Amino acid sequence: MENKYDVLLILEGTYPFNGGGVSTWSHMLCNEVKNANFDLYSINAAFEVEPKYKLSESVKNVIQVPLWSPLEPQEMVNYGKKFHKIVKTKERSDDKDIVEKFIPIFEKLIKSIYSDTRVAADFDVIIYNMWNYFQTHDYKKTMLHESVWKSFCSLVKEIISKDNEQATLYDLTLGMRWIYRFLIPISIDVPKADISHLTISGFPVIPALVLKYKYDTPIIATEHGVFIRERLIAINTSEYSFFLKKLLIRFSESITELVYYKADVILSVNKFNMSWEKMYGANPDKIDVIYNGVDHNVFVPAPKPERTKDVPTVVSAARIFELKDILTMIRSCAEVKKSIPNVQYLVYGDNEAVPEYTRECNKLIAELGLKDNFKLAGFHAEPSKIFCEGDISILTSISEGFPYTVIESMSCGIPVVATDVGGVSEALDSSCGFICKPKDHVEIGKRVVELLQNELLRKQMGANARRKVVENFTINKFIKGYEYAYEKVMSRKDVQTPHPIFAQMEIGEAQEAS
Repeated sequence: MENKYDVLLILEGTYPFNGGGVSTWSHMLCNEVKNANFDLYSINAAFEVEPKYKLSESVKNVIQVPLWSPLEPQEMVNYGKKFHKIVKTKERSDDKDIVEKFIPIFEKLIKSIYSDTRVAADFDVIIYNMWNYFQTHDYKKTMLHESVWKSFCSLVKEIISKDNEQATLYDLTLGMRWIYRFLIPISIDVPKADISHLTISGFPVIPALVLKYKYDTPIIATEHGVFIRERLIAINTSEYSFFLKKLLIRFSESITELVYYKADVILSVNKFNMSWEKMYGANPDKIDVIYNGVDHNVFVPAPKPERTKDVPTVVSAARIFELKDILTMIRSCAEVKKSIPNVQYLVYGDNEAVPEYTRECNKLIAELGLKDNFKLAGFHAEPSKIFCEGDISILTSISEGFPYTVIESMSCGIPVVATDVGGVSEALDSSCGFICKPKDHVEIGKRVVELLQNELLRKQMGANARRKVVENFTINKFIKGYEYAYEKVMSRKDVQTPHPIFAQMEIGEAQEAS
């Protein structure tokens, strides 16, 4: 291909510092796409020292934004802004500007978040005005100003009192902290790119918006698990107060609507996501589906290794956290043990993703007497060999996009027992395995027993699974889909030009320099 585009690939808590399905997807994209070079914009909780993956030559730069570290990202990472400009920005953030220029914008943000008649275009204007303000004013000095805090408290109290709701000082403090942290990227310079490629339709849209405002850079949003759906599940099952739950849901919904409004193309990894995208205002004409793909020449059928050869074995590749619902998987193992006492579950994945959830899993394993049957086996250095260690594989998630663990297992000729979430049923059908209701450990256990005890059925399903992957879900189809998407989105626009306001700022800076 003649054209090679510069793509800002925007990630949160995944590639290149953590494993999981989105990281697998990102690594394939960066290694195989021929018409793009990538800058990785990696939003993480804390500063990460070493990538978990060996980065391809197409990755030109990794920009880290540690959102929740004690120090501000700008205090830990050089984002290319000259020191004298940083000093000048801090000096400009005087009390008068904060009160007269920033607070009106900030109050519109809060009112919009709580509005029952929210409009994405209006929210876009608010975020734009906030970005424009922080081009010449210091983020930390502004957001931590006493007048901003007082404005937030009084406005929120006024809004929630209409519904007879209340908020404690702790609620208000944590709510303001969330707003502060989520919006940090609005103050960070972003390298110019031809395309912004989002891997989640949530708060990481901010660097893409910065490029959109500055250069009219097109935005592609790839929807894996639906951000807002997973957000709603997590928030509603949390122990936060009603006030905090409502604030976080409203803020998340506002951002999701803005992603769908501003994205030039929305690429879903399955058809299931489309109903959620439309529900939150996405134009159906923007939406397309590109299924994940695997290298069927790497994920191949192979004999079981000696250590599991004579043991009925169920394997899983999953990070140990709530959305994977490992607790249901453990309970299914207890059901299977009733019929197959020597059954073995091997779960490969990050045990430290959510340490308190791992402790809960280990507690349940002990309570159910499964220490010899259920192993949280940790990281596996060769993903292509995981599934052939077992007779079948299992997935018990309560939310998914188009899970690699399913199609990788199928590619290895290993049938799957999986929950009916996300795009699972678009990959897995009754010829390749069993689909069960989420959280139904009895049904899941019953299907595991059926496959483990019926060798003929297991082999038939395994062969069908391998065939389906080769015909539908290869890495070649996946990569061609994204190469075409990059070409298509670039063909819709002319050469990027700076936004007039940004151009005026550059002229002003040039005059100052002379």
